[in-house]
Amino acid sequence: MTNDNAHIHEAAHAQAKILSEALPFMRRFTGKTVVIKYGGHAMGDAALAELFARDMVLLRQVGLNPVVVHGGGPQIGAMLEKLQIQSEFIDGLRVTDEATVDVVEMVLSGSINKRIVSDINSAGGYAVGLSGKDGNLVRAEKLQRTKRDPDSNIEKVIDLGLVGTPQTVNPHVLESFERSDITPVIAPIGMGPNGETFNINADTMAGAIAAATKAARLYMLTDIAGVLDKDGNLIPTMTIAEARALIADGTIQGGMIPKIENCIDVVEQGVDAATIIDGRVPHAVLVELFTTGGAGTQITQN
Repeated sequence: MTNDNAHIHEAAHAQAKILSEALPFMRRFTGKTVVIKYGGHAMGDAALAELFARDMVLLRQVGLNPVVVHGGGPQIGAMLEKLQIQSEFIDGLRVTDEATVDVVEMVLSGSINKRIVSDINSAGGYAVGLSGKDGNLVRAEKLQRTKRDPDSNIEKVIDLGLVGTPQTVNPHVLESFERSDITPVIAPIGMGPNGETFNINADTMAGAIAAATKAARLYMLTDIAGVLDKDGNLIPTMTIAEARALIADGTIQGGMIPKIENCIDVVEQGVDAATIIDGRVPHAVLVELFTTGGAGTQITQN
């Protein structure tokens, strides 16, 4: 056997070994729903987007029911700038007036959603794009936020405009996909009680859908490795109590706090585990699902 043939033979055995070791994890999650919040660098990088689409097809192929909920903040910002529509943020949330929400819906439900659908279909899968409006999937209400004035110590109501939060999720729409080989790709847009359109934070939308579908897992793709301790080391797993303690002592701070709070809320509502994953890592979802080491930081009840 030549050196080249030996190398090919060795690589083939390595691939077979990986598949064999993944089998127990595949059996464990067969028939289960997993909700993946897709955004950040993973969605903006063409090579990573192609790998993500292939991974979603693989999940279907081995018997899982992936549900993709995507964001699109940078793309919305670029379109608003192109149309010369002013936009501002308060506490990380985009203030959304009627002109802005039209653009938000156009970008999220249109170009972004259809690109993800096309990527999955091109990879050999069957994906369908939705928003929370379709089939009354997500009924929303206006998000209420307050902020304490540091001078007067008086709490003031912040008006974010047409920014919403999920009020009810109709899981029956998604149950029909579970019985097929179709992967739903959902834009974080909801409809209010008077037919108004609400812009919903994608993390919040994914959490609400995971809770409503009794998903086995919620995966939140981010642009960091996960939750780090005070020495900068990754914390692979934590309980809800440990997560709250890390928020209280300042280990978890800034933009990671609402992500962790969302994960805690989802787990408290019955989802087995919620995981913050580095979406910049190729095949991050597969690594988390089908290997012993996993990836990112997983939060569980106990």
